[in-house]
Amino acid sequence: MKITSVECLVLDAEYPYAVIHTDEGITGFGECFRRGPYVSKAAIETIFTPLLIGRDPFDTSPIWDAMYRAGGVAGPPGALLTAAAGVDIALWDIKGKALDVPLYKLLGGKVRDRIRVYASSLQRDLAPDVEARRVAEFRDKGFSAYKMHSAVPGHIDDPADTTVENVKAMRKLVGDDMEILVDVNGAYSVHHAIEIGKELEDLGAFHFEEPVNVRDLDGLAELSDALDIPIAAGENAYTRWDFEELVTRGKPDIVQPDVVKAGGITEFERITSVVTTHGLPMTIHNTQPYGSTAAHLHLIAGRTDFPYAQEYNIEHVGIRDAGSILKEPFEVEDGHIRVPEGPGLGLEYDLDVMRSRDRKA
Repeated sequence: MKITSVECLVLDAEYPYAVIHTDEGITGFGECFRRGPYVSKAAIETIFTPLLIGRDPFDTSPIWDAMYRAGGVAGPPGALLTAAAGVDIALWDIKGKALDVPLYKLLGGKVRDRIRVYASSLQRDLAPDVEARRVAEFRDKGFSAYKMHSAVPGHIDDPADTTVENVKAMRKLVGDDMEILVDVNGAYSVHHAIEIGKELEDLGAFHFEEPVNVRDLDGLAELSDALDIPIAAGENAYTRWDFEELVTRGKPDIVQPDVVKAGGITEFERITSVVTTHGLPMTIHNTQPYGSTAAHLHLIAGRTDFPYAQEYNIEHVGIRDAGSILKEPFEVEDGHIRVPEGPGLGLEYDLDVMRSRDRKA
């Protein structure tokens, strides 16, 4: 089998997908991270496609290494690894389809048929009573955990921050029915993060995510030592080398790789090998409900080192909520998502619909 052509479709001007065609009529689909979609498109079309044409799609490791070498001289790894992720996931999709098996079988099997997910709210401007009612709404839909994104991004220790007030309102309304996760995307100084973290401990928050700047690994380590609440980080690490530095210097309690940011399935597997040598539990970072979610489900279905609820975006997502790009539903059921059983990723994309929603820059 040989790769004959590669497309990068940017759906609704936001969601980039690598679509890889072969001489045996098998097509693989791989989602890239949604930020900088036209950077991913340019990287796939001008840097990676020449490396792919004529290659055997089963050669995922050497192809990944070739993309990493090519990307290393063309731009920062974060920007280009998100593009490489889409290519790599598409290659794994092809392998599963060619062998007529779901990806989890290629990755070592599964120990669970469905994965618990938490409701991840990306709204930052909700008043405490409003967000508390939202938590109750998702509890009633079957979710057992909810993550708030709070504080004021780009501003350190902004007095407008209502994180603690929101968590207090949630606890007052739903009690201990829901796990509450708090993500502030690096909006605190170390000393203020310790103050907030102690209040979150008293309120029983499940984890405290990216409390300080993602590059302040020494500050992150100081927080991990000072607080009992688990500190979570990892969405802004991209390679196994980044994660090695994160876990040894930053000392988070929970590590959060993201397959569409970290170069795809091939590098995700390498990253988890690094993290598990340090005995740390993991939970995925995931804000995209189709290709990213399916790849994560296959990756963790057979693992016991992802013990917690996994992230699922509850906000409006066009490719899901404004006309699905799938032919068959792929949805949350009672706070869980079933691991797909079809070949490859197990998703049946409608390529005609995808092409109709491809938007040029």
